[in-house]
Amino acid sequence: MNRRVDANHGLAHAIHLANELKLPVLFYEGLSCNYRLANDRIHTFVVEGVPDTVERLKKLGVGYVFYPRRSRNEAGDLIFDLAKKAAAVVADDYPTSIAAQHNLKSAAKLDIPFLAVDSSCTVPMNRFEKREYAAYTIRPKIHRLLPGYLKPFEMPKVLRKWTLPVPDFHVEVTPDSIPALVASCEIDHSVPASTTFRGGSREAERRLNTFLTKNLKRYATDRNQPAAHATSNLSPYLHFGMIGAPEVAHRAQTYGLEHNLSSVEFVEELVVRRELAFNFARFAGPQVECLSSLPDWARNTLLKHAADPRTPTYSRDQFEHADTHDDIWNATQKELLLRGKMHGYYRMYWGKKIIEWSPTCQDALETMIYLHDKYALDGRDPNTYTGILWCFGLHDRPWIERPIFGMIRYMVYDGLKRKTNVASYLREIAHIERTGKDPFALD
Repeated sequence: MNRRVDANHGLAHAIHLANELKLPVLFYEGLSCNYRLANDRIHTFVVEGVPDTVERLKKLGVGYVFYPRRSRNEAGDLIFDLAKKAAAVVADDYPTSIAAQHNLKSAAKLDIPFLAVDSSCTVPMNRFEKREYAAYTIRPKIHRLLPGYLKPFEMPKVLRKWTLPVPDFHVEVTPDSIPALVASCEIDHSVPASTTFRGGSREAERRLNTFLTKNLKRYATDRNQPAAHATSNLSPYLHFGMIGAPEVAHRAQTYGLEHNLSSVEFVEELVVRRELAFNFARFAGPQVECLSSLPDWARNTLLKHAADPRTPTYSRDQFEHADTHDDIWNATQKELLLRGKMHGYYRMYWGKKIIEWSPTCQDALETMIYLHDKYALDGRDPNTYTGILWCFGLHDRPWIERPIFGMIRYMVYDGLKRKTNVASYLREIAHIERTGKDPFALD
């Protein structure tokens, strides 16, 4: 899940272990074709990061194997072939997606040490012994621990460089070969690559630099204004581990101190809110996608209003094709279809309206997960599942009771028009839809 070389705690632990054993390190990166709703968008983004990884591992002295499984008939467990000649396997400790299942399966099959390292969070998930109720319960705990983790991270030197040949199943990747490689995979080719985001650590670092130099100074005031483009847009890169949250948080804090800018609001979102999501995913386990994970008050109020009439109601196909009566909702869905990411503030409205316009809450939940799995570059993530379930009351509090929602927080069209520049946002999305080009994509 952490497809990077710099500031990668899992890779660093593998190097320390290898140095003790006087062995080289091999970095294996696989890409399956049978993950849920596998498609060109996600595949392209992942493969675009491979050249960066190759270049940086070579400088470090670590070997590299990349294996994109092109069809379901091809072998999917080559990690076990590699492990036959290994002293240990180090993997990512990650609570959702394929990684969580893979770690359990791999540990049971291997007769060598299998170690899972948290390279995704600033404060490791295992520092928290229970599921936290909300941001206000985890915040003081994170702030107490944060000074020990929010600091520069140096990768260790490799004492024994990799000089062995790589296996025959390794696939070389160049920027020019990516379209043909993706086209050769047995996946859904109807979902095109993002209009806005290209994969890779280098691209993630460019976006971080742009955010720090142009947007950090206005993040606190403009982050909920989609048309202002004051956010970092790093969520796809954080999800695929092309950049690490500890590095981003440290860079933001340091830049803020050097330029007399506040990084408090950004660190709150990146560390407190994001790691609340990882905490939820860790302790919810397989129920991370289920309404059963909601607090009792939320489940009870939704159940009380389950039979409330819903007018209008839309099918999943209508939602997917942005075919509703609401121009803001349609534009937000089109942003997902085109960019592969939605602005966080409008995504809350997007989710609330799916609840309001779906036959049942279960239908609404399944629609939100389906659309994220299929189109979002930051989907299948603890943040995704937490954000979706927040729409149903997770990590929130009861509000005034109303039809359908009960005491779940409600959002209205006029509220968005009053608080945000809706007209600019609608023009922006219409331009991307008409031209296929995003004026806010980095060159």
